[in-house]
Amino acid sequence: MKRISLMWTLAAVITIAYIATMIFVRVGSTTGMQHKLYRQWQQEYVMQESGNQAFINTSNDRSNPVALSEGQGYGMYLTAIAGGKGWATQQNFDDLLNFYLEHRDVVGEHRDTETYLMQWKLEKNNQTWKSHANSATDGDLYIAYSLHLASSSWPGRRSYYQSIERKLIDDILAYEYNTETHTLTVGNWADKQSEYYNLMRTSDVMPTFFEAFHTLSGDARWSTVNNAMLDRMVNLSDQQQTGLLPDFAWVTDTGARPVKGKTVATKFDGDYSSNACRTPMMLASSDDSRAGKVVSKLLKFFESQETITAGYSLAGNRLNDYTSNSFTAPLTFAANLERFQGYSRLKAYRQSMLSETLTTTNYYDATLTVMAVMGDNH
Repeated sequence: MKRISLMWTLAAVITIAYIATMIFVRVGSTTGMQHKLYRQWQQEYVMQESGNQAFINTSNDRSNPVALSEGQGYGMYLTAIAGGKGWATQQNFDDLLNFYLEHRDVVGEHRDTETYLMQWKLEKNNQTWKSHANSATDGDLYIAYSLHLASSSWPGRRSYYQSIERKLIDDILAYEYNTETHTLTVGNWADKQSEYYNLMRTSDVMPTFFEAFHTLSGDARWSTVNNAMLDRMVNLSDQQQTGLLPDFAWVTDTGARPVKGKTVATKFDGDYSSNACRTPMMLASSDDSRAGKVVSKLLKFFESQETITAGYSLAGNRLNDYTSNSFTAPLTFAANLERFQGYSRLKAYRQSMLSETLTTTNYYDATLTVMAVMGDNH
């Protein structure tokens, strides 16, 4: 009996060791692939300026690069996460931070008041930057949250990063906040005098970010923004059997409705297109039941699709025949979080993304891919 018992004990130990080894190998392999993708992204899209400045090149032309506040925010976010993993240095982050600080927007009748919002677009020709006035809220939100992450990745600089974060989130509320609907506007140009004051970009609904800003600042308006914007998202989701959300929506103090095409940017403004495709990633990290409801409905729709193409009408009809990681990556991010069970088809996309070589010709696809495979482990 003792011999049999010993054999069973030995078998159990071997089994446990095997399982532990496989878990270790799998985790190690995933981490290695994440690191590889981050390095590919860093080498291809981060460009160094003279001095201690760097920016994310959103153009395929390295001789005439374009920097967007959105891209700068994404770059700072990824670098802060990479810093926590030991893949990026504090100087890597500070170079991106310095470029943002150098290119802040100015407001006022005479455009003489400098803010902590970033100019939404900069183009470089003949070594000279041409700045486009005004801000874009999505970029400002990501820059602010990247400072929040950097405070943990490099605690020695916490007070400095938090001081800038406070100034930036104060300016977001000062210049990118609708005091009537309590939602964020799409940029500081959409003020009370603008016909776009009640316009909301669905991918600006970032509950995890808003909660962090509320905690840091103690400003109750961030809680108000979070509730107001999540309520609008539920309202938009409920209007469609598919749960698909538009890139942009008109909001009131009680509800929301999709805009029509060409309201802001493209003929797809009222469709699930290049802005709304980010919403699963923006909402999935939140434990708010409203965010979970919207994401679950999106995941259910896309799990039923044999192929995910680049854009859908809100009724669920494909807008294009080609695929794009900017649409699949945010969905895999959400599907791989523990709170969302099932969705095996969507989960499978993540493994293929991890094993692919990152595209060098599409900043948006490449960046959302790396954000999706790195962000869920932070």
